Amino acid sequence: MSFGLGHGKKLDAAPGVVGISRDELGPLPDGVLENPEIGRVDPRGWFSDSARRFELEIGSGKGTFLVQQADLEPETNFLGIEWTGEFYTYAADRLRRRRESGSHENVRLLLGDATDFLRWRCPDSICRVIHLYFSDPWPKTRHHKKRVIQHRFLADAWRALEPGGELRVVTDHDVLWAWDCAHFESWVVAGTDFGPFIGGEALGAARGHVPAMPEGVERLRETMPAAPFEIVGFDRPDSAGEGEFVGTNFERKFIEEGRTFNAGVLRKLV
Repeated sequence: MSFGLGHGKKLDAAPGVVGISRDELGPLPDGVLENPEIGRVDPRGWFSDSARRFELEIGSGKGTFLVQQADLEPETNFLGIEWTGEFYTYAADRLRRRRESGSHENVRLLLGDATDFLRWRCPDSICRVIHLYFSDPWPKTRHHKKRVIQHRFLADAWRALEPGGELRVVTDHDVLWAWDCAHFESWVVAGTDFGPFIGGEALGAARGHVPAMPEGVERLRETMPAAPFEIVGFDRPDSAGEGEFVGTNFERKFIEEGRTFNAGVLRKLV
């Protein structure tokens, strides 16, 4: 399926400049199941100044958030990860053209599965923020395992975030948000009041659909603090327009459709 994003024009992902090339990422080594550390690749080294703070966006789409926010935060390196090849190429081409105009050298894009990158590639404690905006809700029950928020993902996000780092989540999908919050309950301070984030009836209904924590994740969870995260309110980034949470293409479309939004932040505790 083609989305026709290039409108007939040739798009250039600029591998090695904007897009992450195969040489930069490298193959996943044999033996990574027995020793995950051998697969780690520090993405901060993909930027001209690796000492800057580092943030990651899951599902960059057309790159609108990255284009807007990176322009306001030149002291931050942003890595966007997009699964769909056509969106990845379109977003990378947008950033390539801005680089040629002298800006946005602090943004790069990776084509791939962001959950796999966090699990197998990302080193510990390097991300200041993980942005997750308007991810696919996968509404059919048999597809729920494809949703981003899972216990495995939360374990990987906690490991990848620096102390005090944040997982920032926004969605228009109420059922997905209930699923997210029902997972969050196992990762925040016991007895946390979710009232400011979701209604009690919706949260209670979602609890019955959340799979048990996998055994391997349970073992990891036992090595973490009693409360790996706290949940706090979502502060809109400076790039968001009036009435927006983030200002992505999806959000602007959903605003026109009259949808409402859910948002929250998991902050890593130490």
